[in-house]
Amino acid sequence: MPDRLEKLCIEKGLKMTEQRRVIARVLSESTDHPDVEMVYQRASARDSRISIATVYRTVKLFEEASILERHDFGDGRARYEERPDEHHDHLIDVKTGEVVEFTNEEIERLQKEVAKSLGYRLVDHRLELYGVREEGNNKDEPK
Repeated sequence: MPDRLEKLCIEKGLKMTEQRRVIARVLSESTDHPDVEMVYQRASARDSRISIATVYRTVKLFEEASILERHDFGDGRARYEERPDEHHDHLIDVKTGEVVEFTNEEIERLQKEVAKSLGYRLVDHRLELYGVREEGNNKDEPK
């Protein structure tokens, strides 16, 4: 049964080779924001015939079809996630590279307010916060 990302590809009329299906599944199952190298490692573990060039071409194709969203979190690597249905922002741990997705209604409201005060209507935005975990802050206990 096709996964969500594979269904999107089919809906957009993309030809789905077996290798593209494997790459789509790897991306759909990712809970992190993998770069092409990570996608390649995961995909080639499932199908050793998949080359890094195939992953690069497929990721570029998916990005151009608006199926994937590309991020540059300041670590020099393009990282990807399935284009989300719901808007969210990112907090990036600059020490570990961990990416935390979050939503905050107050931030959303403030962004619209800032745009309006400058004479604009906000149509889209991307917010990335960069930080380091505070000493003694347990990962499971947000401050």
